[in-house]
Amino acid sequence: MSLQNKCKVSIITVVYNGGKTIEDTILSVDSQDYPLKEHIVIDGASTDNTLSIVTKHRSKITRFVSEPDNGIYDAMNKGIDLATGDVIGILNADDIYYGTNCISSVVHEFKSKQVEAVCGDLVYVLPDNLDRIVRYYSSEGFHPDKFAYGIMPAHPAFFVDRYCYEKYGLFKTDYMIAADFELLARFLRTNRVRYYCLPQVLVKMRTGGISTRNLKSNWILNREIVKACRENNIKTNILKIYSKYIFKALQFIRRPDPVIELQDQLK
Repeated sequence: MSLQNKCKVSIITVVYNGGKTIEDTILSVDSQDYPLKEHIVIDGASTDNTLSIVTKHRSKITRFVSEPDNGIYDAMNKGIDLATGDVIGILNADDIYYGTNCISSVVHEFKSKQVEAVCGDLVYVLPDNLDRIVRYYSSEGFHPDKFAYGIMPAHPAFFVDRYCYEKYGLFKTDYMIAADFELLARFLRTNRVRYYCLPQVLVKMRTGGISTRNLKSNWILNREIVKACRENNIKTNILKIYSKYIFKALQFIRRPDPVIELQDQLK
């Protein structure tokens, strides 16, 4: 799809009992300086104060659905089905964009690089202090061969032409944790979707996600990564997958804190 003219961006947020964080996410999307965007919020019939917060900010949301679903990836698929944008990004209810120009930066790369997907960087922050960065997740240097080691671009900082979902399929709902890994492997490795890694932090993610909560979820994640590799004809094994933790350890030390770096530049 040619994106040289107008490019509408759909941002999808799925949430379930996210009353503590959903307001930050809504305001973050609304604050983006790119005007041609829509925000679709899919709620899994929350029982906390999520609905009241969404109602408070209803004018900032393009489409809102609240109903039971079959998990986070089923909810994401619902959002994709409702999206009308040329480009789709998914921002979780625990996450916010790093600045106000993130979407406009992504659209610029789609147009200038003539790609089908853009991968950005992500920082992990403390849940109660969004300015305290504890880990830097860079997509720089990513290559599809790294899927064999369980390494993928940061999914919340991944934007893709809607055509790719239409041609190559949505998230597989038989995965509990790693459907995002499988989808990126299917897009970037199996179907060779043209992509560009943008060296810019796009997303702040709170620590404590489902894939890192405990040893059991970590084990499920890695078993599902092996499954995803096999389904996409990527040769790997569980030992190869676990070697990715060396790469993850480097993310804590290889880059300076962007906030501290910026403060130093302003001195």
